[in-house]
Amino acid sequence: MANLTEKELSALEDQLQFEQVLIKKYKSYAGLAQDPQIRDVCNQLANQHKQHYDTLMGHLQ
Repeated sequence: MANLTEKELSALEDQLQFEQVLIKKYKSYAGLAQDPQIRDVCNQLANQHKQHYDTLMGHLQ
């Protein structure tokens, strides 16, 4: 891991929290959607944000 400044770590933490919120929201929307196409889009978006989260976490290792 590269040495990150406090500001960079703070920004990374904020972005991780933002990605977690989006994952939860899209999963919730998918659970509420009655239209299968909308449900699929919401699940795809949740998965996309999970990948973003995982990528960001990779920068902390």
